[in-house]
Amino acid sequence: MTTTIICLTPVRNEAWILDKFLQATSLWADYIIIADQMSTDGSREIARKYPKVILVDNNSIEYDEPERQKLLINEARKIEGPRLLITLDADEMFTPNILHSEEWKNMLQSKPGTIFKFQWANIAPDLKHFWYGYYFPWGYMDDGYEHNYNNKLHNYRIPFPVDATTVEISEIKVIHYQFTDWNRMLSKHRWYQCLEVINYPEKSAVDIYRQYHHMDIINRNEHVLIPNDWVLNYEKLGIELLNIRKENKIWYDEQTLKLFCEYGQKKFHKIDIWDVNWSEISKQWGSQNLISVENPQTIKDALLLSWLRKTQNKLNRKFFRRMDRIIKNVLKF
Repeated sequence: MTTTIICLTPVRNEAWILDKFLQATSLWADYIIIADQMSTDGSREIARKYPKVILVDNNSIEYDEPERQKLLINEARKIEGPRLLITLDADEMFTPNILHSEEWKNMLQSKPGTIFKFQWANIAPDLKHFWYGYYFPWGYMDDGYEHNYNNKLHNYRIPFPVDATTVEISEIKVIHYQFTDWNRMLSKHRWYQCLEVINYPEKSAVDIYRQYHHMDIINRNEHVLIPNDWVLNYEKLGIELLNIRKENKIWYDEQTLKLFCEYGQKKFHKIDIWDVNWSEISKQWGSQNLISVENPQTIKDALLLSWLRKTQNKLNRKFFRRMDRIIKNVLKF
């Protein structure tokens, strides 16, 4: 029996990239299940243009990755027969060699329960270079295993049985667009840092900073030129790989402002989100209750964050790792 290829993608206000994603994904997927979380930027209308899309509603007002993934997986399992589940986000797409890769053909013959890891190719803001990221489990030959993770942030997107066979895919890369719009990425990371504070109050500001500033220490020597064949092969198929739409008004900023309203600004005084003018952003979004957003950071907060910025690229040295422990355990930061 032929394996059905199903891409599972959560969406909330991804109009900036969604057309490109759906054009590329429609080349290899039999179905693309989009779980839309109340988008207001036209994402739903874009998704409806593509015949392979199954659009489902995610009506949750919270950011909850486990529930979102269960929604997607449950919808996929309504499709009968063998299923290969691929869990790309809207700002990710496979390199064009997927269309003729022997690795891909072999994947379709794999036994149920097999997990497939792909490597990120992070496109740099100059749209000329990229750097390799880590391997991430994006694919699953479905065997009905339950997706049973509870962390609201940064979970596996697929079921992950303990004894599963895991295969690293070396030829096909996942083109990642997150860093092409640096300001949008920073806005997203500010929001994520707030969610960390809310969902994991025991987590130190040191650990939150280190996690969300990994991109600051990418060495230019790690950058390589984007292969011409990625660009040309997609151009032949009518897809402009490097034509990126940037946003002036970024949805994540509004979400962060709403968290200020709900929890108060002081709750977030330790994290590195105060590098922008929130009062001006508030006016941009028409947030009448937040026209004046005061920076709640203390001098201690500012000094410790300054230390973290200056030492982000020095964590390979024992002294700076020891200092992190002191800041967390003694200074309670």
